[in-house]
Amino acid sequence: MAWIRTVAEAQAEGALQRIYEAARKRAGRVFGIVRAMSLAPATLEASMGLYQRVMLGPAGLDRRQREMLAVVVSRSNDCHY
Repeated sequence: MAWIRTVAEAQAEGALQRIYEAARKRAGRVFGIVRAMSLAPATLEASMGLYQRVMLGPAGLDRRQREMLAVVVSRSNDCHY
């Protein structure tokens, strides 16, 4: 299993603290996929922005279809996210 150094929630400051707070508000907790990028808050913020635009922005697919595609791709890649 891979090990990635991350910033714990209690040690988060500044932009990362705001990102963690938004994650808790949105999902009830800070998932590992978010903590994995905690050493680079600007990259994490850009990644979250891209995800939100892809999943929530205007497009030919509705939200349910996008989520179904994400599940299929994650399963195909053996990724539990």
